[in-house]
Amino acid sequence: MSGLLWPGDHRAGDIFTDGAFLDAMIRVEAAWSVALAAAGVAPAGAELDVDALRSLLTDADLESVAVEAESGGNPVIPLVRLLRSRLGAGPAATWLHRGLTSQDVVDSALMWCAAEAVAAISTALDSQVTILARHTIEHRHSPMVARTLTQQAVPTTFGLKSALWLRGVLDARERLDLLRFPVQLGGAGGTSAAVVELAGADADIAALVARSSTVAARELGLEPATPWHSVRTAITRIGDAALECTDAWGHVANDVMVLARTEIGELSEGAGGGSSTMPHKSNPVLSVLIRRAAIAGPPMASTLHLAAADAVDERTPGGWHVEWDTLRTLLRRAVVAGDQTTSLLDDLRVHTERMAENLAAAGAAVTSEQSTMAEIAGHPAASEYFGAADQFIDAQLERARAITQKDEQ
Repeated sequence: MSGLLWPGDHRAGDIFTDGAFLDAMIRVEAAWSVALAAAGVAPAGAELDVDALRSLLTDADLESVAVEAESGGNPVIPLVRLLRSRLGAGPAATWLHRGLTSQDVVDSALMWCAAEAVAAISTALDSQVTILARHTIEHRHSPMVARTLTQQAVPTTFGLKSALWLRGVLDARERLDLLRFPVQLGGAGGTSAAVVELAGADADIAALVARSSTVAARELGLEPATPWHSVRTAITRIGDAALECTDAWGHVANDVMVLARTEIGELSEGAGGGSSTMPHKSNPVLSVLIRRAAIAGPPMASTLHLAAADAVDERTPGGWHVEWDTLRTLLRRAVVAGDQTTSLLDDLRVHTERMAENLAAAGAAVTSEQSTMAEIAGHPAASEYFGAADQFIDAQLERARAITQKDEQ
């Protein structure tokens, strides 16, 4: 995909590109053919190999399928027509797509591509957990000014700030672990009636449906499921989880941008970005681009919920269609932002001397609360005013260790 207007898009590679989605649809068709044969519905020779199906298409076919998708409203119709024509006579062509509907292929392909994107995001989060734990430990006792509503408040440590970034990342990581990626295999109206009819009157319907779902899911690396046609929680939950990630990353980016201001100077990006006209500039470009993704995410997640709320009948006109590119864009941008956040944190420059200078310059203002509390308690003010910062840091480091140990097992 071109990233001219979304700098950094190359970081997502082939994840959820048009080519990747076309390939995912081919995977679904092949997996279903294997499932039909395993269930005893399709005859010998009807099974389709993914590589064999891929070999039937050329690079030019992606464009033609995209153009022809307009006539039927989705890309499955021209894809199936094209594959059947190139398979020629025989059971493979005859049984291709039998028992499926366009929604089955699109939704299952969405799940396949979404799972790949989420795996990449999870990898980024795991790296960030490691890096943030390192920053937190290193700067546990690095004093700085805490700021509330843009103003200096009380003393804190950069270790605690880093621990709070870590908390957001850990929360997002836990949310991803709850995601499920179910296959969609319901046929035209979500009843699997075509499969039952193909199997014949003597078929064990429950065993047939369970077997076909299990086999197809196994082939795709997804979860077996009964049809979920107009219940779109599988989509909205993925979108919400991606949004929780960009929220956490946006928090990091915003803090870095504020603390990297020339007049504050407590943090800086490892490299920074230049200016087309001002040689002295070293802009926090990664932070800017991460913030961009955090700002762009909520409207897309909202669109997914609007589509889910607009569900009607067994296939929603318009609401179903708007999900595809919305989910793709949201996840792809999350993959990019995740990788950018990892780079930002790994190369982050922490200027502890400047933090200490700013804290000292704040003078008695940042210890005014402490003075009040000490007076009420009737004892002299302590030499430090960091409260339970160490304990709060330890709580997040313990969560980080649990994640790290789980991943190592």
